Amino acid sequence: MSDVELVARKAKEASFVLASASTLVRNNALLTMAKGLESKAGRVIEENKKDLDKGRKNGLSDALIDRLTLDRRRIIEMAQGLREVAALPDPLGEIVEGWTLPNGLIIEKVRVPLGVVGIIYEARPNVTVDTAGLCIKSGNSVVLRGSSSAMNSNRALVSIIREMLKESGLPADSAGLIDSPSREAAKELMKLNGLIDVLIPRGGAGLISTVVENSAVPVIETGLGNCHVYVDLEADLEVAQRIIINAKTQRPGVCNACETVLVHSGIAEEFLPKIAMELEEKGVEIRGCERTRKIVPGAIEATEDDWKTEYLDLILAVKVVDDLDEAIGHINKYGSKHSDAIVTDSYKNSQRFTKEVDSACVYVNASTRFTDGGQFGLGAEIGISTQKLHARGPMSVTELTSAKFVIRGSGQVRD
Repeated sequence: MSDVELVARKAKEASFVLASASTLVRNNALLTMAKGLESKAGRVIEENKKDLDKGRKNGLSDALIDRLTLDRRRIIEMAQGLREVAALPDPLGEIVEGWTLPNGLIIEKVRVPLGVVGIIYEARPNVTVDTAGLCIKSGNSVVLRGSSSAMNSNRALVSIIREMLKESGLPADSAGLIDSPSREAAKELMKLNGLIDVLIPRGGAGLISTVVENSAVPVIETGLGNCHVYVDLEADLEVAQRIIINAKTQRPGVCNACETVLVHSGIAEEFLPKIAMELEEKGVEIRGCERTRKIVPGAIEATEDDWKTEYLDLILAVKVVDDLDEAIGHINKYGSKHSDAIVTDSYKNSQRFTKEVDSACVYVNASTRFTDGGQFGLGAEIGISTQKLHARGPMSVTELTSAKFVIRGSGQVRD
């Protein structure tokens, strides 16, 4: 038996214990994990430094280095996230709906765990903690496979999580780590149908497509974020400028950052010079359509690929459109169904945008940067689903459950 299969089998066994563990026990485990992270932060930072040194040596971009970095503040934030998840209502055992048939059978639809959640993810070691916390809360065990760039950080974090689980009376194998950066290990994980109940890829387009194409395990696609902000003819331009600057520059290396701005032709000549000046001051490279470049001479010519690219960097595609129809059409053609926003004072236009844009999160007069489990009041997220089956948008504890029908009778038989 390979190491990958052994981790998955142990996680499967642990999942049965977790599924029957009380709310109190699971919540206590999360609180203990939070304390353990804070008390052992120095150990994590020391291991994270090894990953950062290696990353810089290997030429990782500043955006990826930012995603990889763990300092005391971020560790405290991770611990606080665990406490917030612990405070969420327990989804397990919730009766989603129920009814009584004419023959007296009582039927209830009840929330239950998925079982074993596998996650393959890149760069960000905070995902290790968020994922483990959400899975334990929802009664699932988890098998984690991070990237080689964060291997030392992930080993330290999972080691602490397992110690704290054991201290809390739950199986340490409720959280398992695939301790190999090889592609073969990842591909083996994708084939463990029957041991892994659902697989979630969290990273760039290459990772997601690889998992979708190769997995024998059911997959929930997450993460890829080609997000748009459309500035309508009836927009408050100061509000639009504030939203775009935040959505593009606050953290450009994350999936809910804005990658394309669409501007109505009726306000383009007034708006584009102002927003371009502030973007350029913040180091943003603008890649524009022909009409954009006439108004912003410093913009680089945008290619077809620019409209569908998730830059994760200080680069922004800008296009002038003639109306709301063109904006919606562009988003639905090139977007990744993640997060898209309209800036407008028109109720009619905002309603059309929210109904017709086919994305998991659709905003009116707000930054796309809010697409996040913590920001939505969900405590944390295991990922942002961009598909339509089972879950869509930020996935928290409820999205990590399925349902079973419980039928209670008094001796009924079918005619």
